Amino acid sequence: MQYHFKNKKITVMGLGLFGGGVGVARFLTMQGAHVTVTDVRTAKELSPSIKQLEDLRICYKLGGHYDEDFINTDMVIVNPAVPKDSRFIHLARNNHVPMDSEINIFFQLCPAPIIGITGSNGKSTTTTLTGKILQQTQRKTWVGGNIGKSLLSDLEEIQPSDIVVLELSSFQLEELLKTQKSPDISVVTNISPNHLDRYPAMNAYIQAKKGIIAHQKPADYAILNYDDPELRSWAEGCKGNVLWYSTKTTLSDGAFIDGDSLVLSVKGKTIKIPCVSGIRIPGIHNLQNILAASCAAYLAGTNERYIENTVTTFPGLEHRLEFVRQVRGVQYYNDSKATTPESAMAAVTAFRAPVILIAGGYDKGSDFEEFAGACARYARAVILIGKTAKKIQELIIQKKGNSEIPAIFTLNTFREAFQQATAVAKSGEVILLSPACASYDMFLNYEERGRQFKDMALAL
Repeated sequence: MQYHFKNKKITVMGLGLFGGGVGVARFLTMQGAHVTVTDVRTAKELSPSIKQLEDLRICYKLGGHYDEDFINTDMVIVNPAVPKDSRFIHLARNNHVPMDSEINIFFQLCPAPIIGITGSNGKSTTTTLTGKILQQTQRKTWVGGNIGKSLLSDLEEIQPSDIVVLELSSFQLEELLKTQKSPDISVVTNISPNHLDRYPAMNAYIQAKKGIIAHQKPADYAILNYDDPELRSWAEGCKGNVLWYSTKTTLSDGAFIDGDSLVLSVKGKTIKIPCVSGIRIPGIHNLQNILAASCAAYLAGTNERYIENTVTTFPGLEHRLEFVRQVRGVQYYNDSKATTPESAMAAVTAFRAPVILIAGGYDKGSDFEEFAGACARYARAVILIGKTAKKIQELIIQKKGNSEIPAIFTLNTFREAFQQATAVAKSGEVILLSPACASYDMFLNYEERGRQFKDMALAL
């Protein structure tokens, strides 16, 4: 596809706060397009994004959408988070206005090979780790996508000899299917129910995720989590080479753990990297992320020394099992990015110390049954907030039976929940914010939720 943006009227639908809207608005403006940005949020809510674009001539229509911007325009760029049944998308389609997305434009124009990483949980950690390992090599490495950075404005600098590492959401992959393109190396961390407030059924979500392998070529690679039952069924549909990774099973092709060693068996060569005891980020799920990143980076040309250096020094990401501080023997961990029951279960089970859990929030249609079971088994106390509080409370009561543990509290505000957690915690215990839910019912996003938690912990 050829793109010609100069002097075109283009509507960017959904500026957002995670980089994609900012990236595409800047790119299009720099290409000479006349850009209108429209969003249901207000200028105040979007101020961090607007500030990044203040040096550009952009027309803003905020606080709602207007029909004219979807009719009298040459193109509409749709933020992947915009619901597919939006009246304005139908309006543009009915008026024969072409529609596209930020990630699709990037895939069409990027000259370098792409490593794409998706999954229900662990995407950001795996993406960051892969990028950090490769950045130690002589190969120029670019990291972006759903992790919060658009690489569109970097296209002029990206060379065919470089490597691009992208985090890809299910929403982005839905759009990518239209381009008939998939990454050269595709990593899938796991599949569990997510975004069921958007998808009509679990299978629709899975089909969106499969976009990452749908159009791979015979020389391409898919790196899949062997410990995930759903992903084990994907091999048959892969058009390229399949590599597995596992924390439980010895594999002939892929990455696995052998004692204190991370083992890579790729292209007929096996290497052992003695590093497991030196890994700083806790939890089996993070060990899986490290295996996936190591395998992808090794395929892209790194060596064992760079892998070991990175995985033993990586401190983790903000809002992902992030250690905040210790006060009077109580450790505070911020895992606000845990917006699914599965990611919160991984966090709750990552500690040997008793856990005081703060959870609850916006209901994405998730099933909390297994999460409630993990809370009943591993938490000493659970403090619940948000729209899902009552639902989770009832499930935990069912799971714990006659046991007094965990104690369950439901609070109206986040501050009250934090104060309750601090009041019941004892020396040697962990206060963990791992909500298992999105944040939209009480916060702008998970980052604001995490920052508030850290601010309260640091103020003690």
